[in-house]
Amino acid sequence: MNSVLVASNRGPVSFTVSDDGVLTMKRGGGGLVSGLSGVAKDYGVLWVCAALSDGDRSAVRQSPSGRLDQAGYDTGALRMLDILPATFHRAYNAVANSTLWFVNHLLYDIPNAPTFGSRFQREWESYRDYNGAFALALAEEAAHGARVMVQDYHLTLTPAMLRAERPDLRIAHFSHTPWAPPEYFSLLPDAVAHEVLEGILGADHAGFLTERWAAAFMDCCERLLGAQVDRSGRTVAHEGRTTRVGVHALGVDGEALWARACEPDVESHMAALRDEVGDRKLIVRIDRTELSKNIVRGLLAYREFLAAHPEWHGRVVHLAFAYPSRHDLPEYREYTASVQRCAQEIEDEYATEDWNPLILNVNDDYPRSLAAYRLADVLLVNPIRDGMNLVAKEGPVLSPRCALVLSREAGAAAELGEHALVVNPYDVIDTAGALHRALVMPEDERMRRRDSLEAAATALPPQKWLSAQLDALNYDFS
Repeated sequence: MNSVLVASNRGPVSFTVSDDGVLTMKRGGGGLVSGLSGVAKDYGVLWVCAALSDGDRSAVRQSPSGRLDQAGYDTGALRMLDILPATFHRAYNAVANSTLWFVNHLLYDIPNAPTFGSRFQREWESYRDYNGAFALALAEEAAHGARVMVQDYHLTLTPAMLRAERPDLRIAHFSHTPWAPPEYFSLLPDAVAHEVLEGILGADHAGFLTERWAAAFMDCCERLLGAQVDRSGRTVAHEGRTTRVGVHALGVDGEALWARACEPDVESHMAALRDEVGDRKLIVRIDRTELSKNIVRGLLAYREFLAAHPEWHGRVVHLAFAYPSRHDLPEYREYTASVQRCAQEIEDEYATEDWNPLILNVNDDYPRSLAAYRLADVLLVNPIRDGMNLVAKEGPVLSPRCALVLSREAGAAAELGEHALVVNPYDVIDTAGALHRALVMPEDERMRRRDSLEAAATALPPQKWLSAQLDALNYDFS
């Protein structure tokens, strides 16, 4: 039995299966995995996650009760859940990623979407079943009085479900996304909005990355549930229970990140990038082709920059990593295609025989991303809305002279904004101007800002982030 457990949709590892049935394990993707993988092992945490692929399901079926660590895999304590593919698809794609993500990132095209009918009711039942599978697994694995940390919008119902199964447990829920204000959150059907909020309120502690997102959650609880909210004390009282609300910014482990960034595969990528870029200045972005990441407007801003500053032609390269994301959803496939079209238009307009102004990379390659960080003169992070954004923190740690152009709508702006060039993510002319200011920034200012960014980015590494929430669960909730 385990005294500390973490539950999330995505786990610390993923598997691929070859045609001859051989399984290959690699590091899991996403910001949550980046933040928690190392510290989970250090704390002896049992991680409960879902099987996301055929490779994952093959690994689970070869492991007793889905415990991969007990089947000989070097995963740390890990239980992976083999949820029925149809249930998983409806819960993950139709509800979590097409509904809750869209609501909290304010992404809907309101005149046309959303529409909640009988199909959504079936999808919501699958989301309930998916959350129930996690609650059951956690109830089975947790020791008496254990502390359980449930992660993100995929698992908003799990805290209340787990509370019903195991009232002895100390439960936290953490939201890695923004939280919508009540007038937007109420786009959800009333019963669904209430169920999400009450699901999280099943936890003893509800955590958020910034004050802004925590305040929005409390506003929703007050407005939609009629809950009693104490904003100064950060508590929400509803139906006889009180949930404490915490703000826990997530930073990076600078030492661990540097150690990984100095390994031979990264050094090899650095040499290749230097050959490709030459002595030109390098503007870097590293994102998934996620709608909220605003990659197209970032490319348009670079195009505006080239148009306004012909003196930089031949002297700068934009290296844009846009890793495909959620291609099961048509909106994401189209967005990836839009990114590729925009990149091609920039190349067609400005490329010469001896200068390629833009290098677009769509193949997920973590070592190459680390190499790009190390070489970056400018890092562009311009989401239209983001819970935190670890890219904004990783870049200044690894680049010795990085200037950060940062959207004011990124959660990281609360910590890094003073030392970054902050932009309106919708204003491509403003962003183009910031790119130019970043490139011509005097060296002493560049170094001063970069050092401050690094200090802020590493002030709350994953170890402290996890410890703070575990400590919060030691609070006397009686």
